[in-house]
Amino acid sequence: MHVCFLTNEYPKEGFPHGGFGSFVKTIAEALINNGVQVSVIGLNYTASNEIERVNGVTIIRLKKSKTKGLTWYYNSKVIANQIFKLNMHNPINIVEGAESSLAFLPKIKNIKYIIRLHGGHHFFAEGEKRGINWWKGFQEKLSFKKADAFVAVSSYVKNHTANYLNYHNKPIEVIFNPINSQLFNPQNAEIQTNNITFAGTICEKKGVRQLIQAFSLIKAKFPNVVLNLYGRDWFFPDGSSYIKMLEEQELPMLGENARDVVFHGAISFAEISNVYAKAAVCVFPSHMETLGLVAPEAMAMGKAVIFTKLGPGPEVIIDGETGLLCDPFNPTDIAEKVIFLLNNHESAIKYGKKAREKVLEQFEITNLVLKNITFYNAILQ
Repeated sequence: MHVCFLTNEYPKEGFPHGGFGSFVKTIAEALINNGVQVSVIGLNYTASNEIERVNGVTIIRLKKSKTKGLTWYYNSKVIANQIFKLNMHNPINIVEGAESSLAFLPKIKNIKYIIRLHGGHHFFAEGEKRGINWWKGFQEKLSFKKADAFVAVSSYVKNHTANYLNYHNKPIEVIFNPINSQLFNPQNAEIQTNNITFAGTICEKKGVRQLIQAFSLIKAKFPNVVLNLYGRDWFFPDGSSYIKMLEEQELPMLGENARDVVFHGAISFAEISNVYAKAAVCVFPSHMETLGLVAPEAMAMGKAVIFTKLGPGPEVIIDGETGLLCDPFNPTDIAEKVIFLLNNHESAIKYGKKAREKVLEQFEITNLVLKNITFYNAILQ
């Protein structure tokens, strides 16, 4: 079997990537280990074409078009041409991408096309209380019509997406994002008892603003705590920085405590486990998620994790047993959950131990990669 993933975010040293890129890297290498051939096609971070082979995965990065107004057309064309050429020399069985990835790709006979629901435009537009952009919405609808099957990374994203888009009676299955429990495992690193850690894109939908607002309440109880924020910046449509907005509007409200809010920027996939290892508490108060990777990654390391109670939060954490769920729109609730864990060290240890057990049961890559392969084979029949 030859599976081809479509993504521009496959991790590359020196460049930031999102959760989808991390997912593809994890599942691609697991598929390789199970005898499946894997290729990745996407647009490059730099103005050049590149092909490299890493841990058995063939990664093809293509030069982006700079043609204003028709960028979407030329980028889709170059990706489609690459799929065609790759298929001619090395027949592809499965092409898989995110929600809108198939919109402008011509379908090739004998290839099955799968969309994995990681949260598309319709999903997040509703969650962020903004209108549907007609162009992005059109792409998703067109892409969904072309798909032969769907994989949802949580029951929540499957059911919620169905409110806006049609699966056209095609096969769909819920398969959680896999976590590599060998990479994300308990370490002997010294835990910094004053270290509150967040990882993810620094943006509104990840709950960063409310987390910073909660920090002043936490500081009142624990004056020495530091809020460490790891992740790339997000930019508004006018090009302005979300981090700069926080620095100008939210941090001044903290007074001297603002110096203990540290933006570390994007870090590599290989570094993230070291970041979690040092944390006393990991907090991810997302307004909306499809499933998320950061919470189960930290859980796999035996960390005390606070996650959102909204969306798929209850699918990831059993509140009060494998971690805590918070109201991501309520800074007081976020603060209370953090303070509880900092005040109750033994409870934090208990949650962390139970969290790893849950990840090994529900998110372990060894089991989930076989579930993916079974689904692929069923689609190919």
